[in-house]
Amino acid sequence: MAGDAIEASVGPYGERLRYDEKGLTLTVPEPAVKLAIGGRLQVDAGAAGFGRPDLPEAFPDNVAVRRAWIEPTLTIGKEWVIAFQYDFNDPVLPINDALVSWKGLPDTVVTIGNMKMPFSLEWLQNNTGTLFAERSLANALVPERRFGMAVGHHGQAWTAVLGVFGNAAGNGITGDGLAAAGRATYAPILEERETLHFGLAAIRRERSRGDDRFGLSVQAEAFLFGRPFVDTGTIPDVSHVSRLGAEVAYRAGPFLVQAEYIRTEVERFGGGPSLGFQGGYLEGSLVLNGAGRAYALTPDASTAYAVFEPVGVPEGRRVSRGGAGIFELSARYSFVDLDDRNLRGGSERDVSVGLSWYPEPNLRFIANYVRGRVLPGVGQEELGTRAFTVDAFIARAQISW
Repeated sequence: MAGDAIEASVGPYGERLRYDEKGLTLTVPEPAVKLAIGGRLQVDAGAAGFGRPDLPEAFPDNVAVRRAWIEPTLTIGKEWVIAFQYDFNDPVLPINDALVSWKGLPDTVVTIGNMKMPFSLEWLQNNTGTLFAERSLANALVPERRFGMAVGHHGQAWTAVLGVFGNAAGNGITGDGLAAAGRATYAPILEERETLHFGLAAIRRERSRGDDRFGLSVQAEAFLFGRPFVDTGTIPDVSHVSRLGAEVAYRAGPFLVQAEYIRTEVERFGGGPSLGFQGGYLEGSLVLNGAGRAYALTPDASTAYAVFEPVGVPEGRRVSRGGAGIFELSARYSFVDLDDRNLRGGSERDVSVGLSWYPEPNLRFIANYVRGRVLPGVGQEELGTRAFTVDAFIARAQISW
């Protein structure tokens, strides 16, 4: 992977096969067809401890595979993209993106399939390039990928995406009601070295009495915990779920700061009292010896408009070229509150610091320290009802191609 790209003609009609740090790509010239076979592997290791001695062991395993994806993408001309992602490490919902995007209209992307709903700047950013190994506690209020249809459009500095979604493809598409989702962004400053970003997103989901169970939960920003600390359990008789998210970000060269606030309202059949939950985060990063994160106004496919891209590694900085790679420092505060009325799902506050090293364009090594304060939910009986602190150190080795 550190060597030069290898490319050769492999067919009688000009087909070419290329292998580089992005993986294996087959290109057919007429019509312009390209099949890229990519993937990613993330392996976590760490240690953690609780502030209360009566609690169970923090990590069931100190080393675990976080993601093991295969990602073929077929591009046909300039108008069609077919993408598929499968996680061999997730036995419950292994299918991630499974979509078809059409770009035949000016400045517009139409997508149908299993995809991320247009909601939350942090969620829409690629998990290979998030500031920390895991997304913030506020991600508990963001729905997972769902099957549906979305239309995105953009101008010079703004984007708008609307969509209709059912259940996740791995769950059979139905069983979670029907949701309408939308996200709009505007960048009043949009220059090569400076970006100011604002965004607003909303989701309204209508459910029936026979739909799947509904609940919210999250663990302390570390996959190795293997269980949530705050958890509402199953909330009965949910008729509607409304989510509203506000986001802001500013980038100046190697410095980036972004923040979000998310509010979720749960309405119930029979006139039962509604419930409200909230979460948010403030995080920042500084690339010590590089240009920082670029701003991508439009995606190649799907709904990931107006996001910050992963850190790039210039040719001269690559370890394989005699460089030292790129280093990035990060810090974050995040919170989630799943308590309301008589339902006690718990609350949590986390403070995190991190260091990332990018020796090559497709390699990343992450070290994170997370300090959390948790008031556990009633659904976590083994954690008791008293508040506790948790300290966790997480290291990740990541390769993507």
